[in-house]
Amino acid sequence: MSEFTLIFTALGSILLLLFLVMKVGLHAVVALILVSMFTGIFAGMNPADIAATIQKGMGGTLGFVAVVVALGAMFGKVMEATGALDRVAQTLLSKFGKKNANWALTFTGFICALPLFFDVAVVLLIGVAFAVVRQGGGSLIKIGLALLAGIATCQAFLIPAPGPILVASQLNADYGYTILFGLLASVPAMILAGPLFGSLISKKVHVELPDHAIEEIDRGGQSLPSFTLAIFLVALPLTLIGVKSIASQFVEAHSTLYNWLQFVGHPFIAIMFACLASFYLLGHRRGMSQSQVMELCSHALQPAGIIILVTGAGGVFKQVLIDSGVGPTLGGMLADSGLPVVILAFVLAAAVRVIQGSATVAMLTACGLIIPIIEPLALSGQQLAAVTIAIGAGSVVLSHVNDSGFWLANRYLGMTEKQTLQTWTVMETIIGVVGGSVAVLISLFL
Repeated sequence: MSEFTLIFTALGSILLLLFLVMKVGLHAVVALILVSMFTGIFAGMNPADIAATIQKGMGGTLGFVAVVVALGAMFGKVMEATGALDRVAQTLLSKFGKKNANWALTFTGFICALPLFFDVAVVLLIGVAFAVVRQGGGSLIKIGLALLAGIATCQAFLIPAPGPILVASQLNADYGYTILFGLLASVPAMILAGPLFGSLISKKVHVELPDHAIEEIDRGGQSLPSFTLAIFLVALPLTLIGVKSIASQFVEAHSTLYNWLQFVGHPFIAIMFACLASFYLLGHRRGMSQSQVMELCSHALQPAGIIILVTGAGGVFKQVLIDSGVGPTLGGMLADSGLPVVILAFVLAAAVRVIQGSATVAMLTACGLIIPIIEPLALSGQQLAAVTIAIGAGSVVLSHVNDSGFWLANRYLGMTEKQTLQTWTVMETIIGVVGGSVAVLISLFL
């Protein structure tokens, strides 16, 4: 099949996906699988092989992400329900003071979003922003954008957030270096997009506090956990993954110690330890029964199931792009452009993001398009970590009306569509451009 036909198929499939989700109103899972089928047919795949490719894409993605998302959902729910996340927010606010409340909110969003999904983090933490505004901490735009920047930056770049960890697993990137590079990209991105841009744009865009109220969580009068305990639990999985990557460089390969480091530093095991620690230290030690803790976990798994299925369907689309030859063809054309792999990864993720909206689907689709390019290059785990950050950066730029995050910001901050484009869209683009630039700089030294 000609290159033109394959490229036309790639563009047409993304436009069809956009049409089915936005105009027809199909659920993202159904739309992704349906578009994957059409893509395989029009790309000339043997019809008998399409079903096998769908199964391969779903299974290959969910084999990793289902465990991470499920464990992360339970961990985040326990942290939220017991007040550990509230403790982090209150402590940072007390340290920074009302004058610098926007800085406190940025770091609150960044830290507290680690064990949560983006939309869950926004819903849970936006009440803190409202409270700060009521107490004289600044305008809603200034405070709200600071919080959203922290959450969005964490979700774009930092393991164990679902998007970055999924991309790292698909590319076989080194998890420890992904955390390190993610931090290097996150800090300048969230500072520029949050406190600095928020302070600037709040002078031009003003909204009043919306009428809707955020429900307070009833904890039966129980005191909040300590800040030290809350930070320890958030940092535990990061530390285990990081120690594995660093210590493995100084230990003989395939030795007993090396094998144990690989075990405890794998995301599955690291997040499992964090879950168990939260069950005991936040639950049992603070008077919760085992049944109460497990009830929290059950509630957490209900929304997680939808996220898992959408992610798996995105994996199906990615696999069809690879197996049909669309990915290798488009990848080959871009490779001939002479652009570095990191920049190509950013451009591909950004293009898919703008067209169809979902950051997760943009990440997975970019993986499907970039994998054929990087396979013959034999990149190291560190180099692949830089590519992971570039994909995360591209997946958040130019958020607009086809992105659920756009409407979350619009709804909770009470803005018009024009105001949301002036604030949220620019904020997301700053995060993406800064993160992508950091990824490119890192790649120059690897």
